[in-house]
Amino acid sequence: MRRLHRLLAGCLVAATVLATTGMPAAAAAAKLPRLVLAGPYAAVSNPLIHMVESGALKDLADQVEFIPWKDPDHLRVLAMDGQADFVAMPTNVAANLYNRGVRLQLLNVSTWGVLWMVSRDNSLKTLADFKGKEIAMPFRADMPDIVFQLLAEKQGLNVKRDFKLRYVGTPIEAMQLLITRRVDHALLAEPAISMALRKTHSFPVSVIAPELYRSVDLQREWGRVMQGEARIAQAGITVMGKAAADTNLIARFQAAYAASLAWCEARPEPCGALVAKRVDMLTPEAVADSIRIDNARFVPALDAQPELEFFFSQLLAKQPGLIGGKLPDAGFYSPVGATTRAPGKRP
Repeated sequence: MRRLHRLLAGCLVAATVLATTGMPAAAAAAKLPRLVLAGPYAAVSNPLIHMVESGALKDLADQVEFIPWKDPDHLRVLAMDGQADFVAMPTNVAANLYNRGVRLQLLNVSTWGVLWMVSRDNSLKTLADFKGKEIAMPFRADMPDIVFQLLAEKQGLNVKRDFKLRYVGTPIEAMQLLITRRVDHALLAEPAISMALRKTHSFPVSVIAPELYRSVDLQREWGRVMQGEARIAQAGITVMGKAAADTNLIARFQAAYAASLAWCEARPEPCGALVAKRVDMLTPEAVADSIRIDNARFVPALDAQPELEFFFSQLLAKQPGLIGGKLPDAGFYSPVGATTRAPGKRP
């Protein structure tokens, strides 16, 4: 029933996007030669992959393709060089690029937190319980490192003194350290968490891999510490370059993304199969597991602005460079698909 509700909600959002822009389902415009969608192998990109596989935008371009980015540095090069039209990325990276003059707009936020501590020790329930322990941490000075540091410091913990952070390139690398017993604890994002849990219960990996447990849910910690909802405006979709001036194209994309997100949430198994066939390290079962537990919700950028500005304000106070030194102005938030709301209030 939950999946059906998500599917219906996605279809309603898609219809609303088209209705509010006054645009029919098929745009009467010349087809583009190529349309490039890009993102990491994470929940935010699942709808992008489905859009490509299902041909959702095939009437808009002769070729529609998905390009993966491997790490934040790869993402920044891709964005700066204009190699993609629509790019999934962490919201703080989007704000940083915008404030540094990159031509982009944030279209939506769909990932509201997929971060957990994963540990061999089932007794660890809070961040303070990890004091003195080595933790594998992906993406230094980016998500999820940013969220971990914010939450730790809000609780009076000194990140440099109280933890032994072992930085690695990606969540997949952190996962591999866990299952090969080279670390006992890691901060992971889905689908790496579900992949680690699956691997440690399967032969032959289970012969050498430890039992692993989901420990601290960073989304719940965020809600508790920040006295708000248990969710983080973590990642979404941006439109880049020339595509940012094409309102009709953006409207079609927003509607298709909302519908594909609803499809993936309602159908974890087939969505898992679509995603896993693109990357050897993932299995359909693990991706499906991650979809069942994710905090996915399609929220147009303008509607998400209050929560984004709250998140950005936390980053600005801690390390201004994380968002380019200032809150992004109104031009950062695409109005396409937004609903009426009272300005300045957190949802």
